[in-house]
Amino acid sequence: MHKHHSALGVATTLTPAAPVTLIRPQAAARAARFFSEKFPGRSLYAVKANPSPDLIRTLFAAGITHFDVASIAEVRLVAETLANAQGDQAKLCFMHPVKAEEAIAEAYHRHGVRTFSLDTMCELEKIVRATNGATDLELCVRLRVSSEHSELSLASKFGAELGETRELLMATRQAADALGICFHVGSQAMSPQAYSDAIERVRAAIVDAAVTVDIIDVGGGFPSVYPGMEPPALEAYFDAIHRGFESLPVSYSSELWCEPGRALSAEYSSVVVRVERRRGTELYINDGAYGALFDAAHIGWRFPVALLREEESEAELTGFSFYGPTCDDMDHMVGPFMLPEDVQAGDYIEIGMLGAYGAAMRTGFNGFTSETVVEVEDEPMASLYAEPVPARRLATVIKLG
Repeated sequence: MHKHHSALGVATTLTPAAPVTLIRPQAAARAARFFSEKFPGRSLYAVKANPSPDLIRTLFAAGITHFDVASIAEVRLVAETLANAQGDQAKLCFMHPVKAEEAIAEAYHRHGVRTFSLDTMCELEKIVRATNGATDLELCVRLRVSSEHSELSLASKFGAELGETRELLMATRQAADALGICFHVGSQAMSPQAYSDAIERVRAAIVDAAVTVDIIDVGGGFPSVYPGMEPPALEAYFDAIHRGFESLPVSYSSELWCEPGRALSAEYSSVVVRVERRRGTELYINDGAYGALFDAAHIGWRFPVALLREEESEAELTGFSFYGPTCDDMDHMVGPFMLPEDVQAGDYIEIGMLGAYGAAMRTGFNGFTSETVVEVEDEPMASLYAEPVPARRLATVIKLG
């Protein structure tokens, strides 16, 4: 893997014809240490956000030893990645509520997974069958909670309603060595109130079922900072969660868990793209909807951008949209992405905060892909963990916000 000092240096020195993914291990390690030191419980990395083996090893070395895996492929990936890195200290938690019975059996019998989530009696029965009635299971019942405070909802697909939880919690208590309750408030939660409200639903479920609960897992949803989305400090979320957890009628030895994905990985990587054509305020670039910019195209996510030139442009910032390199009209990122008005074909742009989901969603559609990865030492384009944010990067965020 190449290493370089900065995104600007990559653009001006390598002058790449294809997109280049920049990684910042130091940023991911800083985020991991933040959660390890400040979250009042155990943090599990949600692997789906970015399954990079290098990132997994970085997070593990920085104190994240538990992993939220959602498929047997992710189970295998983490197990293999950490096999030679004291991986016996890692704990894999299979937190997808609907799993193939074969996947449960392999996870339990071959990879030592003991933690599983569920939201129906059918899934509980499946787990018991696949593990041959094991008596060492940690089983987390997932509740359905509101996503009203989050940018992306996760409220419709999974989770038991309060009216369904009594029987399910009682049956799971009988099958489990440790009983947990988990939930997910949605992606990019913009208020700590999301967790406070969800914990109240947990309280109601515990009181109704009158069961002893050993684990409270508040899931993911912890935000990162993007143009137009500047959340409160993460400590405010941690404080709200801690207060709610302390007030629950649970075992004195109960554990508190969370499952950050975006918050641990967003600052890890960005991408350097080249402008191939300009048409008014539309820029044709060499990455797009079928590459790292899936979210920008399909859900209108706006990412921080910066023009990479030796001499900084003094032109006014203007809102641009992007077209990706494929032949598909859907390869379109509306933005607006704020760049100097004099941007032109041949210029390079850094698009930041793509460590979460950007790399995970990349395809090779139409023959366009990106295989070059460069490690850089400069700071991410935005950060919830570093102060101050570099001036050239912060300007694009503030202008759009």
